[in-house]
Amino acid sequence: MVCLRSPCRFPQRRTPQRGGAVLRIALLLLALAAAAGLAARWYIYQRPLPMSSDRIEFRVPAGTGVRAIAQIAQKAGVDVHPDAMVAAARISGTAATLRAGRYAIDRGITLAGLLAKLKAGDVLREKLTVVEGITFRELRAQLASASELKSDAANLSDAQLLKAVGATESHPEGLFAPDTYVYDPGTSDLEVLRQAYRRQTKILQEAWDARPADLPYKSPYEALIMASIVEKETGHHAERGLVAGVFVNRLKIGMLLQTDPTVIYGLGEKFDGNLRKRDLQTDGPYNSYTRGGLPPTPIALPGRASIEAALNPAKTAALYFVARGDGTSHFSTTLSEHNRAVDKYQRGAR
Repeated sequence: MVCLRSPCRFPQRRTPQRGGAVLRIALLLLALAAAAGLAARWYIYQRPLPMSSDRIEFRVPAGTGVRAIAQIAQKAGVDVHPDAMVAAARISGTAATLRAGRYAIDRGITLAGLLAKLKAGDVLREKLTVVEGITFRELRAQLASASELKSDAANLSDAQLLKAVGATESHPEGLFAPDTYVYDPGTSDLEVLRQAYRRQTKILQEAWDARPADLPYKSPYEALIMASIVEKETGHHAERGLVAGVFVNRLKIGMLLQTDPTVIYGLGEKFDGNLRKRDLQTDGPYNSYTRGGLPPTPIALPGRASIEAALNPAKTAALYFVARGDGTSHFSTTLSEHNRAVDKYQRGAR
């Protein structure tokens, strides 16, 4: 360029703006890093968790933190890293909302799905199986140790407990139906007892309403007492009716029931597994060797089959029975026949 004026001024040449390009590159790298982080986070959060089997169950105790939950799941067979679960719970805002209970998860669940399940409290319902023939004292102990069942009955007396479940009877034995009860975690044990009481009342009333006319019971409660004796005297379903028939025959003619389970019940916690002759001779309200008629209360929790047997006893002339040792009994109509059966099956005579 030629300058014809004086002084000459030439335009300055611009140099490339290096700082702007560097900034743009840095921002791009940051964006790529953030995207990579999001992708990695999405992968950890949404990928199916490796599992040792198609379905895994584990229990989360009340008050368990996220890391401890992850460790419980790990031990059960779910490959979830505690750090990843803690981070995911914080990001999703679920860390303080995970609920206790028994969970079942299926293959294909993601960390997001697991956290959602724990947040929703999508737990398996708990089960309590009450077996025929146990006593009410044993039922109370079972309730006290049941998983995830709120123990409201623990400090109540039997009388207070009966009032709480709506029972009108003064003694709890026999009033609760043996069955399997399903409940949600945190349910009160009183609610389970209410269900069992109502169920037993319904079973007993239905059987009472359908009974034949010639039974020696004055009330459904007396039939319940008989049902509890039948429950304790045989575990062989087919013989319940015959056992009931023997005891009904005895009641009708004023003969002593002479059944060991009533004596054992009367002994309570003093019973050491060995019923002695002096126990049979010591009078008491539950000693059916010294007192006629039925004992004052049931002696166990009878199931439906025993209640129906007590109210529909088999037609039999038998007045005696003795265990054969194989779960069945030999029934006799006369004392001499019974004595021979006792010699054969109890004393080993040939």
